[in-house]
Amino acid sequence: MARIAYFDCFSGISGDMTLGALVDAGLDLMLLRTELAKLNVPGWSIEAERVVRYGIAGTRLHVRTEEQQTHRHLSDIAHILAASTLSADVQARALAIFTRLADAEAAVHGTTREQVHFHEVGALDAIVDIVGVVIGLKLLDVDAVYASPLPLGRGWINAAHGRIPVPGPAVLQLLSAVRAPLQPDDTPFELVTPTGAALLAELATFEQPALNIAAAGYGFGGRDIGRLNAVRVWIGEVTTTHAGPTQDQVVLLETNIDDQPGEQLAYVAERLLGLAEAADSSWPRALDVWWTPIGMKKGRSAIMLSVLVRPADEEAIVTTIFRETTSLGLRRQPVERWTCARNVRTVTTAWGSVRVKEQRWGDELLGAAPEYEDCAALARAHHVPLRSVYAAAQEALHAI
Repeated sequence: MARIAYFDCFSGISGDMTLGALVDAGLDLMLLRTELAKLNVPGWSIEAERVVRYGIAGTRLHVRTEEQQTHRHLSDIAHILAASTLSADVQARALAIFTRLADAEAAVHGTTREQVHFHEVGALDAIVDIVGVVIGLKLLDVDAVYASPLPLGRGWINAAHGRIPVPGPAVLQLLSAVRAPLQPDDTPFELVTPTGAALLAELATFEQPALNIAAAGYGFGGRDIGRLNAVRVWIGEVTTTHAGPTQDQVVLLETNIDDQPGEQLAYVAERLLGLAEAADSSWPRALDVWWTPIGMKKGRSAIMLSVLVRPADEEAIVTTIFRETTSLGLRRQPVERWTCARNVRTVTTAWGSVRVKEQRWGDELLGAAPEYEDCAALARAHHVPLRSVYAAAQEALHAI
């Protein structure tokens, strides 16, 4: 049984809200303090306050520190983690989160990750928040993290470089890097902090999983925004085996095209697969798209475009094909298919988290493949070979 955590971010997310939600869902505060002490950095304390707001009971977590406005580089954070006695997997996962933050800040400020000064997110309380969340997920035996679409709010906030619009540029950079789904929200406050965005960008898959829920918890923010200001975590289990194979019915659409260049057809495939609309979970998507070289009348070379769709998405996909290609007509036929069950779990490598897709037939595990987009993003960010990231993900999976 895989154990998962789903963060329901109806009012956004921050580091202390995330950690508070985990404590509210059953994370032992004493164990958390014991593990955090392995940072070997003095001058902090952590307390959990039980509060009721808008008729809902939850936890407000307080991380208090003695330091004043300490600015750190990524190398400083890496040194703290390396000098700690935290487990290797906690160190690696926490460093991956800070690295993602550094890359986002570097992109915003037009510099490199090594030159980025962490301001708010480099402070000791932010370090405790991020490392605490990683520790908390491990203590709760969470194998995979999921998250809902995010409301960002609006307005202005005071940052180290002056007043900036909400959402902050680093938040947008973090979320756009993983194509996180967003939802409109006119609340005149910052709802997603850079720490909260970095945690989800590195750890979470943005979808709601099926699970047998075992616990739930609310982590409260410090500000009254006119409604419940909290993040809610659901913790439960999902079976990784299935009683039997799956059979369903889909529709195969086909058309012959002899007067359109290949780069346009590549764009058509991108549109049909919904790659440009990744943030919109309601966008109709083809299940698969492929093309086959064929010969037509009068010896003309052409391609046959084939698209597999769910019946509910057929009309929208047909409309896209007609709009984006020169086709004057489509062939369609209902097709029955067998599908293997697929289970997605997250593993941690030295460069960050990677989703791995498991292939199952009944109770038998047939294979597992790291998600290309995750591996490619890490390879680009850390300037390492793609195959090295793949190998590390496979090794991490075998170690579970």
